[in-house]
Amino acid sequence: MNTLPLIIVVVYLACMLGVGWYTNKFLIKDSSDYMLAGRSLPAIMVACSLAANNVGGGSTVGLASKAYGNWGMSAVWYVLAAAIGIIPMAFFAPKLRRIMAYTIPEVVGRRFGTASHLITSILNVFSLFCLTASQMLASGIIISALVGIDIKVAIIVAGIFTLVYTVMGGLWADAFTDLFQWAIIFFGLLICIPFIINAGGGWTAIMAKVPAEKMSLDGMGIVLIVSLIGQYFITFMSGPEMVSRIYSAKDEKAGRNATLLSALFMGLFAFVPAIIGIIAFAAFPNIQGSSALSTVVFAHAPGWIAGIVCAAIIASTMSSADSNMLCASTIITKDLYQKYINPKIEDSKLIKITRISNVVIGLGAIIIALFQINIITLNIFSFMLRAAGPFAAFILGISLKRVSKHAGIVSILAGSGMGIYWQIAKEPFGILAIIAGSVTAIIVLLVFSAVELKLTNNAAPDLE
Repeated sequence: MNTLPLIIVVVYLACMLGVGWYTNKFLIKDSSDYMLAGRSLPAIMVACSLAANNVGGGSTVGLASKAYGNWGMSAVWYVLAAAIGIIPMAFFAPKLRRIMAYTIPEVVGRRFGTASHLITSILNVFSLFCLTASQMLASGIIISALVGIDIKVAIIVAGIFTLVYTVMGGLWADAFTDLFQWAIIFFGLLICIPFIINAGGGWTAIMAKVPAEKMSLDGMGIVLIVSLIGQYFITFMSGPEMVSRIYSAKDEKAGRNATLLSALFMGLFAFVPAIIGIIAFAAFPNIQGSSALSTVVFAHAPGWIAGIVCAAIIASTMSSADSNMLCASTIITKDLYQKYINPKIEDSKLIKITRISNVVIGLGAIIIALFQINIITLNIFSFMLRAAGPFAAFILGISLKRVSKHAGIVSILAGSGMGIYWQIAKEPFGILAIIAGSVTAIIVLLVFSAVELKLTNNAAPDLE
């Protein structure tokens, strides 16, 4: 890698630390500021944060790789499905903002009691910790490949930078960096397209080298596209790092508008890495798909463009890692420590405990990432586990006026059990385990609630 891209990456990382210092010094006054940015974020910041959190290494380097490979242009659905899947969240956003919660487990606990709250908290923390580790590993791999340093050094660098600005500035730092990171991700990749098209002889020349079927938008198959949309809706609605952004919006309208804006942002972005992957196929038909994006950019774009692209790819992973880390520490502090250990803790100490939790989670994630363990399977399993069980308790808990007191815990156990079984059975009929578990949880909650209310009239307390 030449000097100019390296300088741009270093400047970008330094800016992230600067944001952490600024927010810590001028914006953090209490625990609400640290955990939820004082519930004062405008729609544009929430929208960029939602988009940046969803678009990671898989949606940039990975999507380009799939476009280069057998998916072709239909790879756009990897992110386009997310844009569609997040739209229904706009209908729930006003309700989410109105209940003034900090976390998903808090909402589940308010409605269905201690057991539901505790299990949901544990599932969420476990999942977020695994996801933090995987994003730090992804950041290290990308920095190592693009900058040319040892992968373990790259993991430590990426992890420490992410850890420091998150610990300093909390969600304020997270929101500001996500705003910056989304601009870098979107425009950083978009701006390189004219250069690599021109270097490839123009769009007509590129299309002459690409089979027509590779440009089809349904190449990955309708079943997979529909499954992705369903998966994204479930994971967004039960994802603490996504829901916390709605909690942080300045009002109900900002939360709803932010969700719709994020759908637009992701929908537009979906085509950018896919086009880069197609251009890479035309220019370098015999390389590894995983290196499609970096190869075509470094070969056909100026150094300053390559540097911006490097920063964009790094931003795509760091924006996910910081959110996962902060959400996990918030759950540990609010849902476990304050609720069960020290309910009368002072607000200043609450911030301190949250920061300590960030450090522990961040350092633990860095250590796991250093082993370069293949944790993709573990991530998929933990992602399913946090969503399949609690999804029904959360989504129906905020939607239904009348529901029985014990329906939540029963649905969480049933959904989690089905999700685990479906994963072990290798997802029969092509149905994803997260969908099988979530549908089971919904059916169980509705049926059990109806029976319990009829027999005992034992209703769960309303959220408002």
